[in-house]
Amino acid sequence: MNLPTVSFLFFVSFALGLGRAAEPAYDLIISGGLVYDGTGAPPSRTDVGVRGAKIVRLGDLALATATRRIDARGLAVAPGFIDLHAHLEPIERLPDCASAVRQGVTTVLGGPDGNSPLPLGEFLARLEKLPLGANAAFLAGQGAIRSSVMKLVNRAPTPAELETMKAMVAQAMRDGAFGLSTGLKYLPGTFAKTDEIVALAGVAAALGGIYTSHLREEGLGLIPAVTEAIAIGRDARIPVVLTHHKAIGKPSWGNSVKSLALVDAARADGLDVMLDVYPYTASHTGLSVLIPSWALAGGRDEFKQRAADPAQRAKMKAEIVTAILTDRGGGDLRNVQFSAVAWQRDLEGRTLADWCAQRTLAPTPENGAELVIEGQLNGGASCIYHAMDEADVERIIRHPQAMIASDGRLSRPGEESPHPRCYGTFPRVLARYVREKKLLTLETALAKMTAMPARRLGLTDRGRVAEGMQADLVLFDPATVRDTATYENPHQYPEGIPYVIVNGVVTVDAGQFTAARGGRVLRHPPTPAK
Repeated sequence: MNLPTVSFLFFVSFALGLGRAAEPAYDLIISGGLVYDGTGAPPSRTDVGVRGAKIVRLGDLALATATRRIDARGLAVAPGFIDLHAHLEPIERLPDCASAVRQGVTTVLGGPDGNSPLPLGEFLARLEKLPLGANAAFLAGQGAIRSSVMKLVNRAPTPAELETMKAMVAQAMRDGAFGLSTGLKYLPGTFAKTDEIVALAGVAAALGGIYTSHLREEGLGLIPAVTEAIAIGRDARIPVVLTHHKAIGKPSWGNSVKSLALVDAARADGLDVMLDVYPYTASHTGLSVLIPSWALAGGRDEFKQRAADPAQRAKMKAEIVTAILTDRGGGDLRNVQFSAVAWQRDLEGRTLADWCAQRTLAPTPENGAELVIEGQLNGGASCIYHAMDEADVERIIRHPQAMIASDGRLSRPGEESPHPRCYGTFPRVLARYVREKKLLTLETALAKMTAMPARRLGLTDRGRVAEGMQADLVLFDPATVRDTATYENPHQYPEGIPYVIVNGVVTVDAGQFTAARGGRVLRHPPTPAK
């Protein structure tokens, strides 16, 4: 080989080498931020290198090259928040999940309270074709399964019906469900006895799932309901989450002391029991929660017949009055605030007392009960119930086994009058309970939003800032982050969260919600429980 040929080959390889060196080492570098890894450990100031959908390097990346670099000086860098209780019913219409993502949420768990899409596999296949803003996972809903087999009848299942329901739970788990949810306060879950739930939960347990329960009662019957949920966990050998844990109605205020003691005792006995909580003193559910379950059995037509019978109407009215005085009603019609009322939109945002005033009725529990019956006959409504005590909320949030979850429905500005938790749950914890009240350290609060729920779901590649993890990240300013949504004006996004990254895709960029979508459908592998 002559000298010119050698010189030419050297030049070519040198040029190619320079070309390789010029290629960015990372797709994204987040530099100069204070990194909270999600485990509750103290933060460290380090850079985060992202390649594709994964975090590939933590360390000093000042000299590294990247397609994009975000200056995170003055910001906290944390794992994306995982919402263990999300109402995703509108997700096919609102796949961007903006009301969640703009809070810093990167993963949402749907199918709570016994209500889930069926068949789950077909639903998830449709969802995978949509541009998701957040990762979406689902539970199998016992109520949905029971109603598909037994409608809304108030009886125990036949052996054949129970086997059909067990097979449906198994199929949902094979389709990717993360476990079983129940709504034992609602139809038809309220008609299921404990042994029926144990049988279904046992199927989910055998395939590595968890059990989340909207308890049978959260007011006067709170303690027996917690005891039942723990018994289901023991007998079905399944991890339990007492979801949106609360003590509702003034006579029950303070009972979180007893309910949390039951959780501690169960854990001391070797049972795996946890809970989630939202940072508000008002709940949100259907108007029908004020109506006794026997009156609703069988569906709308049978309810209409009972309401037309004077004796049965008087009985249900008396029980609604009791619910107004001792449970969700909070003892005052002004505590029942309408959220979604398809048959009278001007009630949205107003209260049961306001409706009485419209009808020139005194705001008494008796008159309120009559309007509740009328509202249900009109097709029902969604309501916000101001009936919880701040001391219980704080006690539950502080519990070491409590995780943060919104119980919020995907929302869009201008639609209905939702609970402010739909827009503000996670920043509210950071602002009110960390910065203002100092109830939690920032490290602890973030663990309750990230690593703890990830472990509960078995998500080994999310919930922490570490090399090899999925790049689900939120950047926020600890000094200014706050919720702005209120009960009077709920459609307001939070402040102080300039960046949200989902699987490496910058979805909230310098405070702007972009068209970039990185969300994925998450499926739990149906692996045998350990």
